Amino acid sequence: MPDCPAVPRQRVVSPARPESSASEFDPDRGWRLHPQVAVRPEPFGALLYHFGTRKLSFLKNRTIVTVVQSLADYPDVRSACRGAGVADSGQAPYLHALGVLAASTMLIPREDR
Repeated sequence: MPDCPAVPRQRVVSPARPESSASEFDPDRGWRLHPQVAVRPEPFGALLYHFGTRKLSFLKNRTIVTVVQSLADYPDVRSACRGAGVADSGQAPYLHALGVLAASTMLIPREDR
């Protein structure tokens, strides 16, 4: 397993963050892929494409792909990381990458069921 999942590359279009309190990334709550995001597996990891915003992000290892694809199956992000084999001590780079994805609306908070 690589030491660090690649953080998706993206441009910030606007400094304004409406609803920032509602969408602020918290790894202790549930998250999921936005319904308008498609995941395309690639040999290096995956491409994420958001059909609403037209943003493209790269996931550069398969572990982060597994975490992203399984987020909806876990009560919180940390549990999803553990489920993908990432120990608590190694979660920091994954949490950072997931926070970047949340800031770009690739990930959204999961509604309570």
